[in-house]
Amino acid sequence: MDLSFYKNKKVLITGHTGFKGSWMSMVLIRLGAKVSGYALLPGTTENLFDLCGLDKKMDSYIGDIRDLNRLKEVFDEVKPEIVIHMAAQPIVRESYKAPVYTYETNVMGTVNVLECVRNTSSVKSVINVTTDKVYKNIEQDKGYVETDELNGYDPYSNSKSCSELVTSSYINSFLKEKGIAVTTMRAGNVIGGGDFAVDRIIPDCIRAAINKENIIIRNPYSIRPFQHVLEPVIAYLMVAMEQYNDHSKCGSYNVGPKDEDCWETGRLTDLFCDKWKEIMSEEVQWVNKHDGGPHEAGFLKLDCNKISSTFNWKPKWNMECNMEKIVEWIKVYLSGDKDAVVSCMNEQIKEYIDEL
Repeated sequence: MDLSFYKNKKVLITGHTGFKGSWMSMVLIRLGAKVSGYALLPGTTENLFDLCGLDKKMDSYIGDIRDLNRLKEVFDEVKPEIVIHMAAQPIVRESYKAPVYTYETNVMGTVNVLECVRNTSSVKSVINVTTDKVYKNIEQDKGYVETDELNGYDPYSNSKSCSELVTSSYINSFLKEKGIAVTTMRAGNVIGGGDFAVDRIIPDCIRAAINKENIIIRNPYSIRPFQHVLEPVIAYLMVAMEQYNDHSKCGSYNVGPKDEDCWETGRLTDLFCDKWKEIMSEEVQWVNKHDGGPHEAGFLKLDCNKISSTFNWKPKWNMECNMEKIVEWIKVYLSGDKDAVVSCMNEQIKEYIDEL
């Protein structure tokens, strides 16, 4: 994988102020791309975007993905060659509280991005980032494949299923005839340093450990395809690059860990506690305390044979490595040195890319 392709390429990321968007921005800046982003201000007071000083390292445009006119202005100004659409309302539990906002953001946001794409002649390659939760989850043992039925249960998952359908319609109706390569990518649960969101397992673990409290686990037996954030980020860039000149590579791809890294939440938390003790020299433990919240899937796994056979792609880091990278990041973050945080991230990015 020759990522020198991105040097001087104009790349527009939606959702660049979020956790995954910040990692994506850092990678592209390192690769020498001309990076622009469109998103709301970061959703938490402490956030990775500000920690990395990304507003000074890229062209950052603040706006709502639901605002088509503002988004069109940014497309007209940036004239991107590659678009990576990551802006979303990404939390399952939040989608139960704010379903209308979730659908507006995740469905009409996709419509707005693709409408701008079809009216921007510079665009050659588009990645729409969805989720592993787009599938109709029947709690089956085998992993879901790209041809399985799309029908997410909760408003977040379902809105992402709708985003997939919107993308398919725009491809068939407009983008294919314009020669614009478009792919949707369905990634498993991402973990990594710098995630400050609520109702996500690793940020919840970190907050509890820092505050010297027990970690509360809602369902220790739920199984998810956990992976380090760099796995899908690099996979998105790989597909965007490959389809840029070869449209036969377009389609839909699952991006997840190896089967042995689809872990129960309780086991993942055990590993966090072990690594926290090893690296931070502090004890932390978790308790099983279901809070009676809304429905969340108990078992979810992806079949990633398609992306593997098409691109010879496979995950690079196992769960042990992932957790070491996370706790190492936290140790640097707690030092209060923002430059050291950026250096830590760049070292992890370099290590991952070198392994390619």
